[in-house]
Amino acid sequence: MIEFQHVRFAYEKGRPVIEDLSFRIGDGESVGLIGANGAGKSTVMKLLLGLIPAEGTILVDGLAVNKANLPAIRRKLGFVLQNSDNQMFMPTVYEDMIFAPLNYGLSRQEAEQRVDAVLERLGLSELKHRHNHRISGGEKRMAAIATILAMEPEAILMDEPTSALDPYNRRIVINTIRGLKQTKLITSHDLDMILDTCDRVILLSEGKIAADGPAEQILRDRALLEKHHMELPLSFTGRE
Repeated sequence: MIEFQHVRFAYEKGRPVIEDLSFRIGDGESVGLIGANGAGKSTVMKLLLGLIPAEGTILVDGLAVNKANLPAIRRKLGFVLQNSDNQMFMPTVYEDMIFAPLNYGLSRQEAEQRVDAVLERLGLSELKHRHNHRISGGEKRMAAIATILAMEPEAILMDEPTSALDPYNRRIVINTIRGLKQTKLITSHDLDMILDTCDRVILLSEGKIAADGPAEQILRDRALLEKHHMELPLSFTGRE
């Protein structure tokens, strides 16, 4: 579904942020992309979405990420931003959710049916006509996920989906992510959330892959994590 082949990127000449990066994510995989600040996680997301140009090859469902293919690629990828306020730009949840389906050519009846189906599936029907500035942070994060699901993407990218959430809303978001059937690439410093939602982890360090393998294997490796300026998930503390 997603493939990087010897990808390189630098914001400043001679100072690469991503260097000779190669990996593949299969259809339906749930992959956590972890690393310390500055490791290159957000840059990988931007490269996938075609927001910045790269050296090397990036493929999404067999399509090269380039200017000509961007409209098709962006219909395949849904991106849940870290800050929901930057994603929810219409007055109400309903207007946000129906915006993309209508722009994809669905009739209003078809688009509304899709919106209602997603809201019911997530247990969020009561939010449909709520104003975005009058819902809680947790509700807004769930509404942002619902907005992406209404687009019916083949893969979902998530940037810190549980940041700034209280424990109750964090658990709701985690359970929702676990129920999604799409291919998922999730960046986060919340390693317990990554453990709960991802089968595989890619550890980035200075724009390169430091480790790639089963989530539990990598996330219980204290020496590996500390070497790359991260801490063992709380789930494993005291019982490595």
